[in-house]
Amino acid sequence: MALSASRAMSKGVVVSVPVLVLSALVATVFLFFLLSSLSSCSCPTTSDISASNARSVAIGVSEPSSGDVPLLARKESGNSISPLSTRKEDVEWVKDQIRANGLHMHDNVLRKGINPRTRAQQLEDLRQFKGISHYEKPESDNHTAFPCPGELLVEEHHSNYGEPWAGGRDVFEFLAQTTQLRPDSLVLEIGCGTLRVGLHFIRYLNTEHFHCLERDELSLMAAFRYELPAQGLLPKRPLIVKGEDMDFSKFGSGTIYDLIYASAVFLHMPDKLVWTGLERLASKLKPYDGRIFVSHNIKFCSRLGGEECTKRLTSLGLEYLGKHTHDSLLFNHYEIWFEFRRSKA
Repeated sequence: MALSASRAMSKGVVVSVPVLVLSALVATVFLFFLLSSLSSCSCPTTSDISASNARSVAIGVSEPSSGDVPLLARKESGNSISPLSTRKEDVEWVKDQIRANGLHMHDNVLRKGINPRTRAQQLEDLRQFKGISHYEKPESDNHTAFPCPGELLVEEHHSNYGEPWAGGRDVFEFLAQTTQLRPDSLVLEIGCGTLRVGLHFIRYLNTEHFHCLERDELSLMAAFRYELPAQGLLPKRPLIVKGEDMDFSKFGSGTIYDLIYASAVFLHMPDKLVWTGLERLASKLKPYDGRIFVSHNIKFCSRLGGEECTKRLTSLGLEYLGKHTHDSLLFNHYEIWFEFRRSKA
């Protein structure tokens, strides 16, 4: 009997039940600590990487799109990413929708049921009836947050540019894409008028990051009394200043801009005043990376002659970088833009 037991022990190891229980307990404790350490790892997860990419695009970081063309975008709300510029696929999608619905570009006529009154007729109704639906006296003036002139309500100011109001989007897309605009960029428009272009910049930029110098009082009235409220942009607090003679003193001495542009404004100014303005603007432009864009022509420069103009620009610390031609998205029209930068700090 003793011999049998001795042989059995020599062939294997006999482990008692308490030892097995203890071993299992130790293994459980070890597994618990292992899982805890893994769960506290700071390594990025798939969702973290996606969120990081979304943030990069949201603040205006370039991202490849179709045709390897850089695309700037910003995050408007939730997880939606809104592209800054109209893309080729956007245009093709619209064309597909028009074809799918059997729509014909040149067959559209204004019909009864879609208000057939002209702007002039609408304006007459507003003046005669004090509005479309109106309150009787004496409380007729107590229900309007922004009393608005009838000329603005029928959008007569949209016809003051000699070209469609929609062209403002073309200007915005070109300038924003060319300068790699970011929401935190600071932009100054010289002569923003009724915000045909400015509305798009105000919507994209951070609060208080769009500035404008405008001399025309009626244009300013349209901007403040109609466009900003109608577009829901009052919370963006753009700094729009009435002024002339290229006086930028109200914008702050230490203000430095990423982009300064004048759309068909220098065209109507005396050359001397344009040069005065450029001298004042040079110190307000971010060195090297900042840009000044002037549309239509640079007669103030060409009249001096190429070499003389270059010398004068150099004395102001500015450098002419070249000419751009930009086509309209919606109508047969193009604009020529001239680009400048601040060549020294």
